[in-house]
Amino acid sequence: MRAAFYTGNRTFDLRDVPVAEPAPGEVRVRVAYNGICGTDMHAYHGAMDKRIGFNRVIGHEMSGTVSALGEGVSGLASGQPVVVRPLKPCGACPACAAGHSHICHNLKFLGLDTDGALQEEWCVPAYAVHRLPDGVRLDHAALCEPVAVACHDVRMGRVKAGEDVLVIGAGPIGVLIAMVARSQGAKVTISEINPHRLAAVEAMGFPTLDPTKVDVAAAITEATGGKGADVVFEVSGTQAGTNLMTEAAATRGRIVMVAIHTRKPEVDLFRFFWRELELIGVRVYEPEDFDRAIELIASGGIDCERMITDVRDLGEVASAFAALDAGGPSMKSLIRVAG
Repeated sequence: MRAAFYTGNRTFDLRDVPVAEPAPGEVRVRVAYNGICGTDMHAYHGAMDKRIGFNRVIGHEMSGTVSALGEGVSGLASGQPVVVRPLKPCGACPACAAGHSHICHNLKFLGLDTDGALQEEWCVPAYAVHRLPDGVRLDHAALCEPVAVACHDVRMGRVKAGEDVLVIGAGPIGVLIAMVARSQGAKVTISEINPHRLAAVEAMGFPTLDPTKVDVAAAITEATGGKGADVVFEVSGTQAGTNLMTEAAATRGRIVMVAIHTRKPEVDLFRFFWRELELIGVRVYEPEDFDRAIELIASGGIDCERMITDVRDLGEVASAFAALDAGGPSMKSLIRVAG
């Protein structure tokens, strides 16, 4: 089978390797599609070399079909369409003991700490496999992992129908958060400076604000009758976004910190005191978030056609990463792994 190995310095090596047999408790999945995410791009840029090394098959946003079952695995059958929740908790730390294994103190991420989905056949723990309903396209299903991130973020933010929501940053996760919040009846506005992304989300029916042209906090306050946003999602990872999240929040508003900031941002704590704001940290997802993501994709609640802007074969993996690195109008790029 073919597998794409990250070898450092923004390079990949496409190799023919033996197909592994699943160990007890594992499932082997024939990978159909794999999405490229921000974490993959960090790896591509060398920011994770100490963690993943120079001989790693990365990739974790995937869809495929079951091709073999390891000893002791039940409830799955060869040919079933599936996605994988790529987390491997230790099961013994305080977080796991408290029922929060998705933020395990010793969490391993499949596709970073182990080889991942940029290979035609992938062996994974059976507990991580989620079955897809009939009729879901496998290219659309490759969005399940990032949609699950968005579902977790919206759930943790306790978004309710009729609430005013501001999403700061219209990258793939920001747009998916907006879609999930809208599916729950929230009134969603997106703040973004990239003109390509502004055009994309406007085509999806979202009101937008460009902070290079308007005072976003003032515009949100005016649009909500002086109240501000009930829930703010900070997805930009910038100091400007951190400033805006407190400026635009309503009294007792909830601020959900989604972005991974590369530097410690300055936060207006006086605003937290003055308006009794709530800051919520979010990370990855839980099984129920994957189930909700599958439900939304199957029902059409996620605009998969607009989200997927580029599909390339496994042999073109290097050019796919290079194209994303160059910027432009792309939202979500997929690699077609097994032909």
